[in-house]
Amino acid sequence: MLKRIHVDQLQLGMHLKEFCGSWIDHPFWRTGFVLKDLKDLALIQASSIKEVMIDCSLGLDVPAGALAIEEVADTPAVIEPEPSIPAPPKPPHTAPVTASQEVERAARICLQSKAAVVSMFEEVRMGRAVDVGGARQLVEDIADSISRNPGAIISLARLKTADDYTYLHSVAVCAMMVALAKQLGLDETKTRLCGMAGLLHDMGKVAMPIEVLNKPGKLTDAEFDIMRTHPTEGYKMLMASPGVDAVSLDVVLHHHEKIDGSGYPEKLQSGAISLYAKMGAVCDVYDAITSNRPYKTGWDPAESLRRMAEWQGHFDAKVFQAFVKSMGIYPVGSLVRLRSGRIGVVTEQSRKSLTMPMIKVFFSTKSNMRVVPVMVDLSQPSTLEKITSREDPAQWNFSDLNELWSGLPNLGK
Repeated sequence: MLKRIHVDQLQLGMHLKEFCGSWIDHPFWRTGFVLKDLKDLALIQASSIKEVMIDCSLGLDVPAGALAIEEVADTPAVIEPEPSIPAPPKPPHTAPVTASQEVERAARICLQSKAAVVSMFEEVRMGRAVDVGGARQLVEDIADSISRNPGAIISLARLKTADDYTYLHSVAVCAMMVALAKQLGLDETKTRLCGMAGLLHDMGKVAMPIEVLNKPGKLTDAEFDIMRTHPTEGYKMLMASPGVDAVSLDVVLHHHEKIDGSGYPEKLQSGAISLYAKMGAVCDVYDAITSNRPYKTGWDPAESLRRMAEWQGHFDAKVFQAFVKSMGIYPVGSLVRLRSGRIGVVTEQSRKSLTMPMIKVFFSTKSNMRVVPVMVDLSQPSTLEKITSREDPAQWNFSDLNELWSGLPNLGK
């Protein structure tokens, strides 16, 4: 039996089924748990939420003699589809296009976004508030590019120099958060909030010493301890900025938490980490390990997903699976070997299969020489080719690999 009660009636031991109000009006991003902590109880009662639903079959009931606002039978509602009402068409500027059609526009958005993020970080560094309005427009532009073709801007933002890493990292995580939110089926409002959270997630790095932040080598333990403070510092900065939403605050503070409790700054375990922070953790790590840094070359995109899948206790399994679906088993830019012995680079995902992307073939291992580049769509029934292995770009040293998948000259140089 479900009962709707006033928050003042909440007691420890009750199973909280649902908050009756907007998701942004309360300090929790999860429901379906037994209330065990007095701090949690105080936070709920101090929030804008006035009523909650409890599940009496999984936790305590209201005391004898006390009346609930409403009693509801715990039966799922059946929502019939309405096929006679077609879904509204997408705006023309977000209609799907091929990667080759989107990549130039995505490159311009990357450049504009990087400049805007540089400016935003500088403003915060000087003690000014975050320009939420300007950041919101950035998120809209990036989200529109994702709607047209998700692989273009995500892949382009992965290509960074040491000087612009922090800024393009924010752009890349914003784009991946939007794509992941769409994959998870979040509505447009929550998708945009995820994008904003991705854009702001590393804001605390403006408080880090430049010599530590830009050190061209591995950090010492003491330097890493300093860097581990950036989530808390970013949270403090954004708390002082009017208009910053709760999702951004949560992701800024918790994107380095791990589900096994070994993360930082609060060592939260899975049940205490929000969906949004779990999303931020996956996107942040993927972009970091696939990007070139002063002290290491970025890993191949497909190899990065394989390694991330092996990190037990780091990521939420369902969120990571959705992330892989949003990126593809072989993300754009992955170097692969085909059944014929030819080598190519992934240029675009197929809507038919995660394992059958579009490949630009350009090298023959049988003749050990370059061949005229040709596009191969592995999803086509007539295609006899299939991917047999990932290839390590470092072993092949193809200097024009980025230009091959993007079609843009001198990319990332």
